[in-house]
Amino acid sequence: MTHDIILKGGRVIDPSQKHDGVIDVAFTDGKVSGFGKDLKGAREIRDVSGYIVTPGLIDLHTHVYWGGTSLGIDADEFCRLSGVTTSVDTGSAGPGNWAGFRKHVIEQSQARILAYLHVSHAGIYGFDHRVMVGESGDLRMMNPIDAVAVADANRDYIVGIKVRVGLHASGTSGTVPLNIALQVANEVGMPLMCHIDHPPPSYEEVIGMLRPGDVLTHAFRPFPNAPATAQGTVKPEVLAARKRGVIFDIGHGKGSFSFKTTRAMLANGFEPDVISSDVHKLCIDGPAYDQVTTMSKFLCMGMSLNNVIAASTVNAAMALKRPEYGSLKVGSLGDATILTIKEGKFDYVDVVGEHLIGDRKFVSEGVVLKGKWWHPKRTSKFPKVAA
Repeated sequence: MTHDIILKGGRVIDPSQKHDGVIDVAFTDGKVSGFGKDLKGAREIRDVSGYIVTPGLIDLHTHVYWGGTSLGIDADEFCRLSGVTTSVDTGSAGPGNWAGFRKHVIEQSQARILAYLHVSHAGIYGFDHRVMVGESGDLRMMNPIDAVAVADANRDYIVGIKVRVGLHASGTSGTVPLNIALQVANEVGMPLMCHIDHPPPSYEEVIGMLRPGDVLTHAFRPFPNAPATAQGTVKPEVLAARKRGVIFDIGHGKGSFSFKTTRAMLANGFEPDVISSDVHKLCIDGPAYDQVTTMSKFLCMGMSLNNVIAASTVNAAMALKRPEYGSLKVGSLGDATILTIKEGKFDYVDVVGEHLIGDRKFVSEGVVLKGKWWHPKRTSKFPKVAA
């Protein structure tokens, strides 16, 4: 047998190859081993006719330090429900508690986990219903020296440096935590992801400091600190940052995505580079829910299907600087997500309580993870066929 598993007859949308059409995809030894018509010779064949097959979805903004932080959710369960084969944890752990995150969560998880390391010593440690402490508000918690050491020693899982700034995350510290985080990112040669909430600092100040390849998350947040003006235009500083190579990521979460902002940005032709859910304990039951729900909102607001898929696969991989992710090219990582698009009337809500009735909804139907069929809850939908 040439391959371990073949997904046969699905509509494969792989923006990394500019492909949208019916084709077979094969996997062997944890990698993509075939991409073409009428592939044969596999130990296992799954008929996915009538379904959409994409590279394994990447959620660039999650919190999956389950049990180690109050906001963490289970990455494996999230993969089963949302089709996310790679969860990128964004700063749940800092240099003071990274070792536990790696040993007890990342290395135990079946789904892939990568991470941005927080510059704050204990990461996001006080994010809960009753206790809400902005970890960047006390500059004594900034730990750049150990952050450099931990990031450098864990490059297999750590993809960048995380910092949170804004009134809720950093109090009145302004851009000081961002400046410290940028020093760490420069020292280790990694990109930075920056959270922004209410001012101070302003949206314009933050994006003015970001370098090409750095990620601004919560990019389509509501007023105050929105990227659009009151007149519905895109702020010139935002346009300049994109031209410079700053990456704009959604990071929906509990408080960081607005339909009003999104309408203005899309009307100006400014689509997000990356769509992510910022899923955590306080938003997994709404308003964010999961990655496919966040993707559905953009589909219903006018982004093309292929662009939505790209923003959850190849674009995220490029932000991670890991081109083996987010693609079904032969030799890439052996991850794929099987989706359907349901039609009907679906009630979506943003973080300020505005509702949108959409006509379409992504549903995750199964995944291939590390080259193996991995969706026990829905296996009967895709019975094995004769090899």
